[in-house]
Amino acid sequence: MRVLDSVVAAADRFGELVRSVPDPAVPVPATPGWSVLDVVRHVSTEPARYAALARGGDDVPDTAAGLPAFNAERIAAEPSEDVSRLAERTRADTVALVELIRGFGDDVPFMLFDGQVRVRSDLAVGTLLGEFLVHGYDIAKACRLPWVIDPADVPLVKAGQHQVLPAWVDRAASAGHTATYEMRLRRHASYIYRFVDGELTVDPPESGPIDAHISVEPVTGLLADYGRIGPVVPVLTGRMVVWGRRPWLAARLPRLFHSP
Repeated sequence: MRVLDSVVAAADRFGELVRSVPDPAVPVPATPGWSVLDVVRHVSTEPARYAALARGGDDVPDTAAGLPAFNAERIAAEPSEDVSRLAERTRADTVALVELIRGFGDDVPFMLFDGQVRVRSDLAVGTLLGEFLVHGYDIAKACRLPWVIDPADVPLVKAGQHQVLPAWVDRAASAGHTATYEMRLRRHASYIYRFVDGELTVDPPESGPIDAHISVEPVTGLLADYGRIGPVVPVLTGRMVVWGRRPWLAARLPRLFHSP
């Protein structure tokens, strides 16, 4: 699977980035209260956790809303202050995870994941890829360093996200909401999100009429998904275009989910 190669490449680039950071104590605005060191600590715990989950582990938060506290506990439990050493471990653990997934062959197991949902372990690697890409972006922006996200990686992240997305719906925000959205990642993929009375189905067999079509440049869409950018600048610059019989609903879509 392409995602397995992509996640190792992303781990390599993430390591190069964090080694170039002049001061790991620099705050990262995208993750309030976290420094660069905290972000690296967080990311460094994830590959080994994914591997443990693929083997049948259960170290996950009960709900999506519980993920911030879950992450904070794991950061606090990581004693290392050496970002280079953390990056080395992250890369080694990512390679070990990929070898584990490849070893499953065609018999890919499902694993427990955040929000107490069961997901295919190979597709779940897409969410780990998202961790590298987005937190790399966060660190690079905070430290004014270069960071490039390949648009072709975004559908791989989406494939992982879509397994857990229904569990990430904010029940209070989506209560009673019925609408269908089409999301187009330009030149790459398109998806249907159908809400019926607040319950989400991704790519249902029958979508029915589309209320809001969203065409977005893939990297812009990824950063919007993770709450790193809002819709105004992308719309004004043409990187996001919205139309349909109820296009105003597009602005509501991100608010229907808990933040990743």
